[in-house]
Amino acid sequence: MIRSPLILLIGRRIGAALATLVFVSLAVFAIAQMMEGDVAEAILGQSATPEALAGLRNAMHLDQPAWRRYLEWAGGVLAGDLGHSLVTGLPMREMIGARLGNSLTLAGLTALVSVPFALTLGIVAAVQRGTAFDRAISIATIGIVSVPEFLIATLAVMLFAVTLHWLPALSSTRDIHSSWDMVRVFALPVFSLACFVMAQMVRMTRAAVIDALDTSYAEAARLKGCSPARVVLRHALPNAIGPIANAIALSLSTLLGGVIVVEIIFNYPGVARLMVDAVATRDLPLVQAVAIIFCTAYLVLVTTADVVAILANPRLRRR
Repeated sequence: MIRSPLILLIGRRIGAALATLVFVSLAVFAIAQMMEGDVAEAILGQSATPEALAGLRNAMHLDQPAWRRYLEWAGGVLAGDLGHSLVTGLPMREMIGARLGNSLTLAGLTALVSVPFALTLGIVAAVQRGTAFDRAISIATIGIVSVPEFLIATLAVMLFAVTLHWLPALSSTRDIHSSWDMVRVFALPVFSLACFVMAQMVRMTRAAVIDALDTSYAEAARLKGCSPARVVLRHALPNAIGPIANAIALSLSTLLGGVIVVEIIFNYPGVARLMVDAVATRDLPLVQAVAIIFCTAYLVLVTTADVVAILANPRLRRR
């Protein structure tokens, strides 16, 4: 049974996440207001008269004080109303909803591929630390982490699309008519994202399992004659769940940044691509809406990992 101190600790984590989200919303709104350019000028063109620009700004409520526009925007977000695009006039819920499924599919496939492989490699490298396999994994992960996502994606396109002609250079969901088409469309984007995500997750998982294997209870299990597999599965992994959950959450959170780069390189019709287009047209409400979605997803991942770590800690459960 979960006792009240544990619930209080989880409540504090969730409260801290909500307070962080409020601060992030203020930062997102402020940064969006500091973007150079004017959506009214982007719509009417540079030859528009000052009167026309002033009239359009008034119609779009761009002449209101910043604090009032923030309160109206934040209130709409809390009510589930993201507002309308200043450029197209369409509800942003429809614009984002049409792309959100594509981004979630890309992120989900990347997680489905990267998490099992990364956890397996990290655990095996920890068990066999100091061996040639462990050194090879360490060198490979350090090398991949040191390379930015756009370079991995560009090299993948040059090799598999341009040189070998195995896969398409651009990824469009309209080209999916069969299971094989789905594999071809998602192969390069998922590969580019999974490389970076797996490298971080392998390193963090390896470190967490090594810490668990160096504890006194793991040493006592070995002295009792337990097999290496039992020591890892029965004693090390249950006590490393918290750090491993944080490793998964932090690694998957890099998808939020990696997705933006990958969607641009492969011209993938996702939410990140929509945000880049909104920045180009100075569609500030759309930029704010997508940014707050990304920030919320990051906070949900990190907070979930914290809650799992709290629940997995036997000392906290016994209080």
